[in-house]
Amino acid sequence: MRKAKPKKRQILPDPVFGDVKVTRFVNHLMYDGKKNTAFEIFYSALETVKGKLPNEEKSALEIWKAALDNITPQVEVKSRRVGGATFQVPTEIRPDRKESISMKNLIIFARKRGGKTMADKLSAEIVDAFNSQGGAFKRKEDMHRMAEANRAFAHFRF
Repeated sequence: MRKAKPKKRQILPDPVFGDVKVTRFVNHLMYDGKKNTAFEIFYSALETVKGKLPNEEKSALEIWKAALDNITPQVEVKSRRVGGATFQVPTEIRPDRKESISMKNLIIFARKRGGKTMADKLSAEIVDAFNSQGGAFKRKEDMHRMAEANRAFAHFRF
């Protein structure tokens, strides 16, 4: 946009935990405006996570937040054209984009998983992310590896 930046929409906290982060996650999870369905999927996934990790002293919400932290990338590579050549330039990620990327990766890799319901798939991906494994964690590691490999082009940062 050339003119003023668009205003940030205020996101309301979710009804059970009173957390804005949960609502943001559910908004990414939602299909066709079916927010109640997305909330049901998320809450049942958290119940399943609690069942899968009974000896963990953290609550299901804290496990989910820790899983998100485990799969949150710190740097990414952006394509930058310099003199006819395209370089992959490693750049730091803004905090809101970090959160968005980690949530989207968790959901994408949960959808790709095998399982009966979306809640089962999501809970399995959350447990994997909490234990620093699974598809979303691997995606973060790949992003960091790419940034490390292209560290020589960091001076092209814009």
